[in-house]
Amino acid sequence: MTLPVEIDVWQGNIAELEVDGIIIPANESLFMTAPIAAAVKRAAGEEVERAAVASGPVGPGEVVVTAGGRLAAPYIVHAVAVSHDLQPDRDRVAKALNAALDVAAHLALRRLAMSALGTERGVFPPAEAAAIIMETLEVRASQGQALPDSLVLAVGAFEASAFRGAVEARIAERPAGSVLVPPAAREG
Repeated sequence: MTLPVEIDVWQGNIAELEVDGIIIPANESLFMTAPIAAAVKRAAGEEVERAAVASGPVGPGEVVVTAGGRLAAPYIVHAVAVSHDLQPDRDRVAKALNAALDVAAHLALRRLAMSALGTERGVFPPAEAAAIIMETLEVRASQGQALPDSLVLAVGAFEASAFRGAVEARIAERPAGSVLVPPAAREG
């Protein structure tokens, strides 16, 4: 199945990207204390965390949307893909990603960036988290569910090769242009 979304694996800080919205991992309380969320909070401002916490708590697989604060991205989608129990649950990751993409579609966000959902606190290794994300995108496409026009998978150095490999594996038999994976030289 050809994914009708351009996917770019980018190594760097998600808070720096100029997109319509970003999807970041969150915990049930929505306090932005984990590394990615804390970096976003530093860039966006404390008001983002206050707005998120005021909307919570939420359960695993659920999302909360806040304004982007000082970010170029006007929206932040806080997705609870890993529960406080730290149990690896593929369905939770898929449910959180689906909820995030549904909210993005409702807000007409066409250019999204997302962090490596599922890798929080080592719950899933990067390769498995990447596979879950790609499978979820493929299921959405096969069911005609909304997908953004472009998706930047913003990852750290530890996850970069695993995410690049997962995307490349999914496009091995696809027509050229269906998915974009830049060479390592383009990574920040």
